[in-house]
Amino acid sequence: MSISKREQFIETLNRFAPEAFTEYLTDLILSAKVKFKIVPGRSTKLGDFRVKSGEEKPTITVNGDLNKFSFLVTAIHELAHLEAFRDHGLRIQAHGIEWKQAYRRLMEPILVSKELPLDIEKALWKNFTNTKASSCTDIQLSRTLKQYDKSPGTTLEEIPHKSRFHLNGKSFEKGLLRRSRYLCTELKTGKPYLVHALATVELIEKYEHK
Repeated sequence: MSISKREQFIETLNRFAPEAFTEYLTDLILSAKVKFKIVPGRSTKLGDFRVKSGEEKPTITVNGDLNKFSFLVTAIHELAHLEAFRDHGLRIQAHGIEWKQAYRRLMEPILVSKELPLDIEKALWKNFTNTKASSCTDIQLSRTLKQYDKSPGTTLEEIPHKSRFHLNGKSFEKGLLRRSRYLCTELKTGKPYLVHALATVELIEKYEHK
């Protein structure tokens, strides 16, 4: 007996999101009539929402290497972009009031379910009352979610100032904190880069600042 498209979606999402929420997430995706893609991990973003002229459906992508709770939060974030777009069009701020309202509406059933780990539930409630642009701009929520990574590794904020490190095939020196990111210098070119405080890095031990 063949399984339905909904059952296939749930089966797939069970590999990436907490099983307590895969039915809810599946129903949101299918009712939204959106292209939903799980893609290889990207260092610059956790997910995105795109609308292209000439394409019948908008596209949402979410990194497939996220832990299950980060995947869930990112998917809801991008679905909120879709809902805000469909209700208000493109002429709105990316993370303005329209997106915030959509995000809160989609996230509320998850928060009231009591199916989340307590630390994530508390961090999300705090984030919920003053919604940031994403989980990445809320450092405390990001720290809480990162604890559920299989291999958390060393984060940029954990290494000393002026330490040198590898990230995405490049080498950098850690600089000063700018809100949630550090201004780092690529060693080869001298170019400045803003790197998220919770980026997982590989410390170059012999250059560790003393």
